[in-house]
Amino acid sequence: MKRSNAPIFWLMFGGGGMLAALFGTMLVFITGLAAPLGWPFGPDLLSYPRAHAFAQNWLGKGFLFVIIFLFAWHAAHRIKVTLHDVGIHPGPVAKLACYGSAFVITVVAAASLLSIGF
Repeated sequence: MKRSNAPIFWLMFGGGGMLAALFGTMLVFITGLAAPLGWPFGPDLLSYPRAHAFAQNWLGKGFLFVIIFLFAWHAAHRIKVTLHDVGIHPGPVAKLACYGSAFVITVVAAASLLSIGF
């Protein structure tokens, strides 16, 4: 029986879907509504110094990387499956475009977080 790399992509898709369901709505609410209106911690909750300090901490870097990494792979797989659902059967080029873009997003996120420093 031929081995497949599908379980790896399904793992990243499932992890991204779970994080999107658990944290996606909360992140949209906090960054889009609560922080700009100053609820409940004041208007400087997401100020640049605080966000920069969060991104410099190793725990903050890990959180940001996992969120970006898994959201990107979830979106890539969802786009590939949606292409199939609308009648465009994705070949190797579409798969490379979907998963390649997720890979590029992952690499750029890692490089950006590492360039911030600790």
